[in-house]
Amino acid sequence: MSFITVQGHRIEYVRLPSAHPRQGYPSIVFLHEGLGSVAMWRDFPQVVADATGCEAVVYSRYGYGKSDPITRPHDVDFMHNEGLNALPELLHKLSLQKPILLGHSDGASIALICAGGTKVPLTGVIVMAPHVLVEDVCIRSILAAKAIYDDPETHLRERLAKFHAHVDSAFRGWNDVWLHPQFPLWNIEEYLPTISCPILAIQGEDDEYGTMDQLDRIARQAKDVQLLKLADCRHSPHKDQPEAVIEEVGAFVQRLMAT
Repeated sequence: MSFITVQGHRIEYVRLPSAHPRQGYPSIVFLHEGLGSVAMWRDFPQVVADATGCEAVVYSRYGYGKSDPITRPHDVDFMHNEGLNALPELLHKLSLQKPILLGHSDGASIALICAGGTKVPLTGVIVMAPHVLVEDVCIRSILAAKAIYDDPETHLRERLAKFHAHVDSAFRGWNDVWLHPQFPLWNIEEYLPTISCPILAIQGEDDEYGTMDQLDRIARQAKDVQLLKLADCRHSPHKDQPEAVIEEVGAFVQRLMAT
């Protein structure tokens, strides 16, 4: 585990070499979900690295994992700031040339914002359960998560504390901003038409945080989109259908390198 300063905050990250490195292949940068961190990815980044021949670069955003805790509530545009400012700074400081971004949930939205809203050169973007707009089903699930977290008998706080050094900061930072009265207006569709690199978009048919309208909007508005819609899969495709995800990610990386 290493640390780097991004936008004045101490950020944890790790670089995982592939067991089968391919010369000239780009790094894959993993962007975690709203309650994720380096540790919460578990072995998925290493499995992807070994399957693709790419180095995996994994980091915890400001407020998560072992990174600095937030000192004030997130603004409604916090994902915009991450995608337009913090992520490009991180990529520059780590000297990552034309990486592939792989994001889950909030991390997927951040990847799309970076791809469509900056001049950072990217080889491709992989998004799992992305948000491009706010749906009622998402707000209902986030309200339910708040109730579970606030109930000590569920032990959710204790479970999350294994992955976050500042667990209340991490949970409240995510939960509070999604429940902000202005957040239903949040939308990143403006960035989709300007994404020039290929996109692989993955979502479970049983996703409790979003409908397939999210993927369909990406497919309609971005230039080069490949979709994977998975049955018997909720909000975390890499946990519910890992074999299908690894196979599709591997094929997508091969396609990118062939072209």
